Amino acid sequence: MIPSVKKPGGNTRGLLAYLYGPGWHDEHHDPHIVASFSPRGLPDPGRDPDATLTALGQVLDAPVRLRNEGFGKPVTDHVWHCPVRAAPDDRYLSDAEWGEIARRIVHAAGIAPDGDPLACRWIAVRHADDHIHILATTVREDGRRPKLHNCGMRAQAEARLIETELGLHQVAPGDRTGERRPTQAEMHKADRLGWQQTSRQWLQERIRAAIPHAASVEELFAYLEADGVEVKVRRLPSGDLQGYSVGRPGDLKADGTQLYIPGGKIAPDLTLPKLRDRLAGSAPEEQPTARRNRPSTSWQRTTSALDTLHDHLTQHPDTWDNARAQAQITALGEIIDATAQTGPAELRNQLRSASREFARAQRSRIRADHHTAAGLRQAARDIAHAGDGPDGSTFAVLLTALVWSAILAARRHQARGHRQQAEAARTAVIHLQAAYDQAAAPHLAALTHRQPTPDITHTLAAQVRTAVPEHADRILTDPHWPALATVLTDAQTGGHSPHTLLAEAAARRELDSAHHPAQVLLGRIQHTTRNPAPNPRAEAARLRSQAVSPGFPSVTAAPPISSPPAPSPDRARSHR
Repeated sequence: MIPSVKKPGGNTRGLLAYLYGPGWHDEHHDPHIVASFSPRGLPDPGRDPDATLTALGQVLDAPVRLRNEGFGKPVTDHVWHCPVRAAPDDRYLSDAEWGEIARRIVHAAGIAPDGDPLACRWIAVRHADDHIHILATTVREDGRRPKLHNCGMRAQAEARLIETELGLHQVAPGDRTGERRPTQAEMHKADRLGWQQTSRQWLQERIRAAIPHAASVEELFAYLEADGVEVKVRRLPSGDLQGYSVGRPGDLKADGTQLYIPGGKIAPDLTLPKLRDRLAGSAPEEQPTARRNRPSTSWQRTTSALDTLHDHLTQHPDTWDNARAQAQITALGEIIDATAQTGPAELRNQLRSASREFARAQRSRIRADHHTAAGLRQAARDIAHAGDGPDGSTFAVLLTALVWSAILAARRHQARGHRQQAEAARTAVIHLQAAYDQAAAPHLAALTHRQPTPDITHTLAAQVRTAVPEHADRILTDPHWPALATVLTDAQTGGHSPHTLLAEAAARRELDSAHHPAQVLLGRIQHTTRNPAPNPRAEAARLRSQAVSPGFPSVTAAPPISSPPAPSPDRARSHR
């Protein structure tokens, strides 16, 4: 149940006309009062043919008129409006139940505390099965104004109690990091202009899509301008940035000038200080030499970078570094953004949906240490700037890593009590999983088509039972087991040990929650075996070849174990 306190207004009669009218799309049916400040009831224009909206408005405005007739500044923002909406899957609530809900909300908000005979006047109007509108005039009978600071948060807290008592859908409590919902005016303006999104939603997507491309705030603004976004910056006398606002082309004010919206009003994490802190990360951590020498694409490097996120988010709670974890979750959102921009066209709808949902999981009350996630941010930039598209198997492996990363983020938020962020991450997992299923289908079919012989498959099954005994039955009955057997056969040909690969892959992720454990292992093993197995003798030969004088031919094969014979005199002279 969501109570949503709107900005105060000054036209009681105008709001009543909307509540008792047909609605913008004829969605208002049978509007009537279900509760009010008066214990004897009020003339209801929805049920009493002799009652009028003007008369009802005059009753509600009586304390306001009385105060304004005296000395002092007139009250002009006296209309308090709060729709209260039930969840789509909640049961039908009677008028009596909605009336009691309204009384509890106005009590919690400070509009009409229980037992206060001088409280504000209010009514609750119902014109649909799933919600009511509470209208109050915020001048008390004694002429004073009620204390409404944080009234929305108090109403939300009361709604959580109502949900529990009435057995309704439990909404996650807010932590003041959520973005603002579109207002009625914004939605009607977008509808009038034929836009699918309000300006704030459109601008938020453009800013988040630009973040992986930028290494500084100035670069971010330049990218936004190139993308068609109107950017207006404010600078201090020293020339330093003080703030910024952005506008959507065609979104004009009443006087015909461009409408600009400050970044902080688009989303809490898009203020200038937070963007500057996020983009000012340190250089990526140096990778080991052996890993740097491996030929790889930006997609494969991103999958490797996600391994560091997995390692940190799966640590024991006693060793959690919350600032670092929050930075990594934020950077994970950037990787999802970049993937949605550059991934295959047929998957972008699902990936963009995942990106929109995960944006909520990126924000919490924990201050992120963005310097610790520089490697992940660099991976996002690599993808955003990648000139080559991923092949099917590489992209499927990356999506597997993203799915697991989002699952870990959801678990981390859940453990910290961040219910809204955890729910957003779980919703993002659904979209990422759908994208993976679509991307991996042809690849899995090709692997299944060339599955190994029954004898080899039987031998590999024995390896599964020894390496992952607790999950062996589920793996071997998984419809993707033939594809996994093919991958294990290919890996063995490249010099890898199937037993070792299976044990390491199972250790990277728990398999209890996996619907298709063979599919999970397959993606991890493919990433591990993209290069041949390490060969100590070949590596020693490579190091010796680097030490050879430039005048001698380079060594291309491992030298024999015995010492090489001394060169003949003729050969020695030829080298002089």
